[in-house]
Amino acid sequence: MKRNKFCVFLLCEAVLCILLSIAREALPQVFINVIAFPFEQIGVLLRILSLSGGTGNFASIIIYISLCLVPVIILFLIRKKRNLSAEDTLLVVLSAVLFAIIYFMINPGLLGEYFGGLMDYSTGKAMLGGIAYSVIAGYILFRILRLFFSTDTNSLQKYLMTLLYIVNISIVLLVFSAQFNNLLNSFEQLRSGNKGNEHLLGISYVFLVLEYIVDNIPSLLIIPVVFSGQSLLYELSADRYSQQAVFCADKLSRICGLALVITVLSNIGYNLLQLVFINKIFIANSTIRIPVFSIVFLLAALLFAQYIKESKQLKEDNDMII
Repeated sequence: MKRNKFCVFLLCEAVLCILLSIAREALPQVFINVIAFPFEQIGVLLRILSLSGGTGNFASIIIYISLCLVPVIILFLIRKKRNLSAEDTLLVVLSAVLFAIIYFMINPGLLGEYFGGLMDYSTGKAMLGGIAYSVIAGYILFRILRLFFSTDTNSLQKYLMTLLYIVNISIVLLVFSAQFNNLLNSFEQLRSGNKGNEHLLGISYVFLVLEYIVDNIPSLLIIPVVFSGQSLLYELSADRYSQQAVFCADKLSRICGLALVITVLSNIGYNLLQLVFINKIFIANSTIRIPVFSIVFLLAALLFAQYIKESKQLKEDNDMII
């Protein structure tokens, strides 16, 4: 995917996340239905079929067992093509999980009895769907990990390129979904804790927005670092010792250094700004923010860039000696 198109995609993702966060109170059931899909729908259809009569009940049992055994069937098909790996046992686990999940979806009345009335039907179905998806996601991730360790360098670079796309998508999702939800919750807490002073909360809202920006700058700065890293990977796949590869590595180094500087200065600037307006704001969070994950990611990219430049120089020295 071209970078311009991918940037448009990330922008659309951010806008969609913001809109869904703003409409979260009006759409809670939508999110639950998505998590429970398609297990909830399968359960409803099998229940209807089961209640239609003796033949329908027998057919629903056959379909129920067949659907739950799909992962095991896939396991046997895989066994014919290759030797089984440790992670393939998760297919057996998934099959067992499906037996329980779809049974509860067919008989939702049992959810209240099993969970002791701690959650309603919708929440219980959402939790069951989440369990199934967690097993599926775990199997996919383990397969990808094994693929990474068993592939050649060129293929690994392609996989890494794809993984970097996923990193940017995940960052946008984190910043404009989970973190934006936290910002909205902060607005609500500020408003509920200062009833009668709503007309004085304007600057406090501004500082909550600034805090949101400062907290997420380290994550957002990973996006241009990833783009620069993708350019470097592209050049490495063409010629790892080319001058263009060294140029991209140097560019990646500079972007990483700039990102770290911006991260530190934004934190200092926010704290100083709070000090200036301390008597006008109703909430202050003067803390030392150390985004460990972002810093580690940036330093790893910086180290990788330096390694590329040194490898180029070492090759040139060896060529001169020869």
